[in-house]
Amino acid sequence: MKTLLVLCVVCTLVVFSVSMTAEQKLKNCNEVRAAYSSKGFNVNDVPNKGVNGASLKVCPQGFSCCTVEMEEKLSQQSHTEIKAPVSRLSTNLQSTFRQRHDHFDKFFRELLKNAEVSLHSMFVRTYGMMYVQNAELFKKFFEALTRYYVSGGAAVNLDSMLSDFWADLLERMFRLVNVQYEFTDAYMECVSRHTEQLQPFGDVPRKLRIQLTRAFVAARTFVRGLTLMPEVVNKVSMVSASPSCVRASMKMLYCPYCSGQVALKPCQNYCLNVLRGCLANQADLDTEWNNFLDAMLSLAERLEGPFNFESVMDPIDVKISEAIMNMQENSMQVSQKVFQGCGQPKPSKAFRSKRSIKDTGFNGRFRPYSPDARPTTAAGTSLDRLTTDVKKKLKHAKKFWSTLPETVCAGERIAPGDECWNGTAKSRYESVVIGNGLANQVSNPDVDVDITKPDIVIRSQIAVLKEMTSWLKAAHSGNDISFETDEDGSGGEESGSGCDSPSCDTDMYFSTTRSPVKPRIDSVGSPSAGGGRLTRKRGAGALRAGPGPARSPLEIKVAGQEEEENDQNWWSEGENCQRDFKKTAFRTLDYPP
Repeated sequence: MKTLLVLCVVCTLVVFSVSMTAEQKLKNCNEVRAAYSSKGFNVNDVPNKGVNGASLKVCPQGFSCCTVEMEEKLSQQSHTEIKAPVSRLSTNLQSTFRQRHDHFDKFFRELLKNAEVSLHSMFVRTYGMMYVQNAELFKKFFEALTRYYVSGGAAVNLDSMLSDFWADLLERMFRLVNVQYEFTDAYMECVSRHTEQLQPFGDVPRKLRIQLTRAFVAARTFVRGLTLMPEVVNKVSMVSASPSCVRASMKMLYCPYCSGQVALKPCQNYCLNVLRGCLANQADLDTEWNNFLDAMLSLAERLEGPFNFESVMDPIDVKISEAIMNMQENSMQVSQKVFQGCGQPKPSKAFRSKRSIKDTGFNGRFRPYSPDARPTTAAGTSLDRLTTDVKKKLKHAKKFWSTLPETVCAGERIAPGDECWNGTAKSRYESVVIGNGLANQVSNPDVDVDITKPDIVIRSQIAVLKEMTSWLKAAHSGNDISFETDEDGSGGEESGSGCDSPSCDTDMYFSTTRSPVKPRIDSVGSPSAGGGRLTRKRGAGALRAGPGPARSPLEIKVAGQEEEENDQNWWSEGENCQRDFKKTAFRTLDYPP
């Protein structure tokens, strides 16, 4: 009898408990109506009371405040809400590096323009009308440098351009320092054949070519890298809209609504598995993305050091003037040797007096470069400040793709501890967190991912990053990867100066020397000023770069020349930039009549 009484009491309590739970859930549907309406949906979609959820496709099929229609709408809403934080993070990343690209590009362009203005101002004061009458040569020089910066080797062959510049300058100067003579095109062609051995401008052209090549290749490759980053991010930041990802998002974010728990947030590990499944392809970017960023950081260090674009362009007027002074101070010896080898030219009918030589020639003395007189560039900033800033941003962007799930599944988007939604109820999430990347999703408990079908767009961008990384590494060595050649049997190595040794970090800074430096005049067969044999086009007014060095009937023998000059001293900073030239003696070989 007592046993029967106890059973009756238990049954009554159970019925009462179920009744209270059902009543509570019926009340919770009012909260669901309010939350659903706040998302912009029609509140009439939500039932006034809980209904049987047997027809639901995603959420638990028990007592529910959701209908099939609500589930479909909330599925799309959940995917939108998963995309939003990823989109916001990627947009911020794109904006960051678009700004840095604009800063660097503006800075480099202003440096080029300021260098041209500085040279013009200096040469007008130094050389007067003789410069003004030949100013278009220097204008074209800077125009070509700008085109090379913008378009690289596709627009300008830097070596050939520099050869043409020095050849044209040589022709003009040779005529100016020998105004008492007339020179035919054939005679000037003879002069051009021996420019390599004569080295009228000293070692300035060779060193300037090396510095310009390294600095320009580094600058424009770095700027291209800054351009590429936002492009890649824009193309790959879209979260997968696959049915399995949409389903998993719905289950994680809005199935709590159906059970009346509108404030319940997902467990962190649950969120991580869902996001790693939906962002599986993006995570595979991480390796090449990080390699690319490492290459950008290495090139940024080059820009701060031996390939410093600012240190090359600021004193370029001084270096060109130094070359002109080399030619002027050695003009007598150079002319004498040319006359011996090419023959005595005819006197000019227009020549009247020795005084006209002085009045007509280049007689200005070159102004030492003062580091304190640098032109203002890019809103008063400097390359060091720009690179310091961008290096911080580059380091911060590392592992962006592999850490996206952790970045999204944080803060108010998740619930800490065990008081969280695990996909079926308010309880601990028991599944193991799987790794990043497509291959690891084979064991993802929450998102069905076909690991045999990688995203084509993302795979193409991985290839783009890999290619850009190779360009950056080439630029780091002073090479322009767009100039590939097999002519020397090197197997397609990039052209350029090359710089893999530690000495590159110290030996090529571009400013003037504190003490007079004795020049080294290379023996026969040494590299020419412009990098190749100079020949004249028939009927043309300028010299051009020929196919390569040729044996010359002239040979330079330097009397008592000391081999003390080195690249570092030539670029080292100081006030007195004029050279102490030694007298040279020339020996004539047989020259065909």
